[in-house]
Amino acid sequence: MNYIGIDLGTSAVKLLLCDGRGKILSEVSESYPVYTPHAGWSEQNPEDWFDAVLRGLERLGGEDVAGISFGGQMHGLVALDEHDNVIRPCILWNDGRTERQTEWLNNVFGREKLSAFTGNIAFAGFTAPKLLWLKENEPQNFAKISKIMLPKDYIAYRITGTFCTDYSDASGTLLLDVKNRRWSQEMCNVCGIYAEQLPRLYESYAPVGYVKSCYRGIGGIGELTVVAAGAGDNAAAAIGTGTVYDGACNISLGTSGTLFISNDKFLSDKNNALHSFAHANGRYHLMGCLLSAASANKWWTEDILGANYSLAEQARDIMGKNEVLFLPYLSGERSPHNDVNARGAFIGLTPSTTRAQMSLAVLEGVAFAFRDCLNIAVRDGVSVTSSTICGGGAKSRLWCEIMADVLGIRIDSVKTEQGPSYGAAILAMVACGEYPSVEEAVGRIIRRVPLVQPDEKISALYNQRYAAFSSLYPALKKWFKENA
Repeated sequence: MNYIGIDLGTSAVKLLLCDGRGKILSEVSESYPVYTPHAGWSEQNPEDWFDAVLRGLERLGGEDVAGISFGGQMHGLVALDEHDNVIRPCILWNDGRTERQTEWLNNVFGREKLSAFTGNIAFAGFTAPKLLWLKENEPQNFAKISKIMLPKDYIAYRITGTFCTDYSDASGTLLLDVKNRRWSQEMCNVCGIYAEQLPRLYESYAPVGYVKSCYRGIGGIGELTVVAAGAGDNAAAAIGTGTVYDGACNISLGTSGTLFISNDKFLSDKNNALHSFAHANGRYHLMGCLLSAASANKWWTEDILGANYSLAEQARDIMGKNEVLFLPYLSGERSPHNDVNARGAFIGLTPSTTRAQMSLAVLEGVAFAFRDCLNIAVRDGVSVTSSTICGGGAKSRLWCEIMADVLGIRIDSVKTEQGPSYGAAILAMVACGEYPSVEEAVGRIIRRVPLVQPDEKISALYNQRYAAFSSLYPALKKWFKENA
């Protein structure tokens, strides 16, 4: 039997077909637009997603499909009325309009209450602040809400009729009591909603229904094709990289960046600088999120340099000795600073500064931001000695070396790295009984390959540069706020 994993991303949906042993048989992607009606806003039409999924299923060419599951962009607010019509465009994870609501939740309602009710504090991208924004700015739309769901769950609802979500994706709403794995009535009260407006909660690998008859025959879908709940994109990607064991770590160097650490037990950072979320394997994880990772390097190399510039040889001579530092907060920052007003900055420029120094500083700045997150996890008692790495930035051997040297840990790759769509397919396998557990599936399918060991001498130099990097955000925080 075969399985389909669907990764509902921000710019496109990726669909992957594989067999029960994880062999990839086919993969396709379909794009859709992002709308920015105002500065700092980011929206999409859920109908665009669903149309793209149907087109992708047609092109995938599947047969004998036993199960389907999802990985999806997190935090987006999809609101349906009583007739299941989409009320307004989905407000996406990277939308920045909720600064005032986020500040109210953290500083007036209070971080201690938020942490007690959910295990987390408010971030501008989370769903609860968006509900408050909608209530305050579009009360007519807020009053129409019958169902509140996350992006991937809209696709599941359309193809099964089941109003559901999973614990990992629900963790990013600020409406879930993560430790106790239930909706928080206190947070529902704060947002002015009823628990009945929220979807039923499932484990990511749980079957939630079958594909409706009207969609059978598309892409090999049959009468008994099972649909599993799926997971938030980062948790799904972690499944796809084998990050399911206590203390296992994965670094995603995509458009945004994530540091994902799997935990058997619920852990909450005392300052809430990291997210404390449920994992797709039925356990938990800590996660730091950088809003600009590979996108920072893309901005620098394509938009600024405007050339296909190769850095590798020039950079190795100055690794750990670079006089230029770069703050990678081009779109604000989530972890650990939680500051929508933070901005990117080069520090240490002189008349002799070279293009190589500035280009290397961009890669190093992102690595230092990851170290900010890792240091917090270590402070909270987590031991990390190695990490897998995935995403577009992981294709750069130089960047992987920098990550290993800055973090002081071994960096590994996985033999088959397909991101959330591959993890989603594995979840579908578990839902259909191909494997008894996520851990069993991962142990049989995922192959980890050592990639880079840290260089002790360069790591020692990077320790000094990191100390300088760490002093920059506190020094500039007030300026960021005043010049927002």
